[in-house]
Amino acid sequence: MKKYDVTALGELLIDFTENGKSNQGNPLFAANPGGAPCNVLAMLAKLGHNTAFIGKVGNDFFGEQLRAAIKEVGIDDTGLCTDEKIHTTLAMVHTYPDGDRDFSFYRNPGADMMLNKAEICEDILKNTKIFHFGTLSMTHEGVREATKEAIHIAEEAGAIISFDPNLRPPLWESMEEARKQVLYGLGHCQILKISDNEIQWLTGEEDYSDGVNWIRERYQIPLILVSMGREGSRAYYNEMMVEVKPFLQDNTIETTGAGDTFCGCVLHYVCEHGINGLKEENLAEMLTFANAAASIITTRKGALRVMPEEKEIKLLI
Repeated sequence: MKKYDVTALGELLIDFTENGKSNQGNPLFAANPGGAPCNVLAMLAKLGHNTAFIGKVGNDFFGEQLRAAIKEVGIDDTGLCTDEKIHTTLAMVHTYPDGDRDFSFYRNPGADMMLNKAEICEDILKNTKIFHFGTLSMTHEGVREATKEAIHIAEEAGAIISFDPNLRPPLWESMEEARKQVLYGLGHCQILKISDNEIQWLTGEEDYSDGVNWIRERYQIPLILVSMGREGSRAYYNEMMVEVKPFLQDNTIETTGAGDTFCGCVLHYVCEHGINGLKEENLAEMLTFANAAASIITTRKGALRVMPEEKEIKLLI
């Protein structure tokens, strides 16, 4: 028996999300704890799973806030390091009227980039059923080396590897480098969660199924999930493709964390049922639950601290 159901590595940062205007008409921002890997873990923790995080924050007010936040929601912080010189990474989130958003990062450098190979906690990785990562921890050489070391340790220990590219173009020196690292991730995962625009960018295919076939011709990934925003989601498994419509909300305010919430619910299903022998009804059940949870998070500001409970998700379904 392994201690952790899911361990994730990557960025833990402050999302400054727009929160109205001051009396002088200036925009107000709320400092929400965020970062895709910990959002995924927060959803899993809310569903009762043992989770752990590996990453780095600065020795500053925001770093203290983030450590307290992940502990508050039940994520093990043993693998969270503190950088004495570099400040915690910040992201400004601009929300459009339809709830979609744009990011501006204060990360040149940011503490999450400073995680190095020697700081990886092997004990955590050897004791996890699933290891999850993205590409924000692969944008720069040192943290990229740390990420690849963590993948190697988790693979050696027999963990299922989960990958969400979570592409943020402004953080890459070139999109060719981004592509190279995404392809590395594809070569080391059994679960891939990829968004509609990411699969089109990566494969050059407009049709999502054609994009999945492009990936499958090159990589053996048993479970591929395509998140399609307002169009719902798809799961590709063996010869099956299952599509489930979204739960659209009239009171959606922003989509930050929706994909992470979806991903957390998928990993929850794999924790409960395994990754082998899934049938169409299993995939439909998994996507329905994940779509519903993602829908709920779009009605709330932030994500990490406000993940829905299982009874809320089932009620919406």
